[in-house]
Amino acid sequence: MFMKHSELLQHLANEILAIECNRPLLVAIDGRDAAGKTILAHELSEKLSGWGRNVIEASIDGFHNPRVIRHKRGRDDPEGYYRDSFDFVSLKKHLLVPLKVGCMSYRTQVFDYRKDHVVDITKKKAQCDSILMFDGVFTHRNELRCYWNYSVYLYVSEEESLRRGINRDPGEAEEIKLKYQGRYLPGQRLYHTESEPMKHASIIVDNTDPDNPVILGESKEE
Repeated sequence: MFMKHSELLQHLANEILAIECNRPLLVAIDGRDAAGKTILAHELSEKLSGWGRNVIEASIDGFHNPRVIRHKRGRDDPEGYYRDSFDFVSLKKHLLVPLKVGCMSYRTQVFDYRKDHVVDITKKKAQCDSILMFDGVFTHRNELRCYWNYSVYLYVSEEESLRRGINRDPGEAEEIKLKYQGRYLPGQRLYHTESEPMKHASIIVDNTDPDNPVILGESKEE
C-alpha cells in the first residue's frame, strides 16, 4: 500500500490508539541501521502528544553495554554487535517490566555509551494511558517481543542502509563502509535468521523513500 509520509503517521497513530489497555502501551520501532527509526519514533511521538497523550520517548541507545563487553569478540565482529552491544537485562528491569506489569516507575537510560559509564537518572512515573515509543535495532529479539503492544519494522535494503550510514558522515566514508560491511550488516543477518523480526512485527513499512513509504504487511499479533 503506497502512501504519503503524513498518511503513514496518521495510520500508525490510529492503530496504536485503537489498542485497549489499562496499562501504558509499549510501541517498538525496529529496522536495520539508518532505516529511519529514531526520526519516525519522534514524529509519531509528536503526533500522539498533540492529541493529548503522554508519550515516553526512549531508545536502545540508552541501554548499551560497557565497551569492554561490546567489543569482547572484537570491534568488527558481527556476532558481538548482535549479542553483546546492549544490556537487555537492564532494559527490562528499568523500563519494560515497570511499564508492562510493575509499579510504572521507570528510567529511559542507564548507560552513556559515548562516555562509557553508567548514568543514574531520576526515575519518572508513567500514567496509565502513557505510550512508550521505543526505537532501536534488535527490538524483536525473542526475549523482547512479549513486551510490545504494537511494533513497526522499517525495511530498507542492506545497500540503502550502507548508503545512509555513509551520508551521515561522508568525511569518514571508508571507515563507515568497513564498519557496516564487517559488523553491522552481518550482525543484522544474524538477527533476521534467529529472531525473524519481519515475521513478528505488527506492521512492515518499506522506508526506502521516507516521503512515500509503502506498507508491505500488517498483523494484529501483539
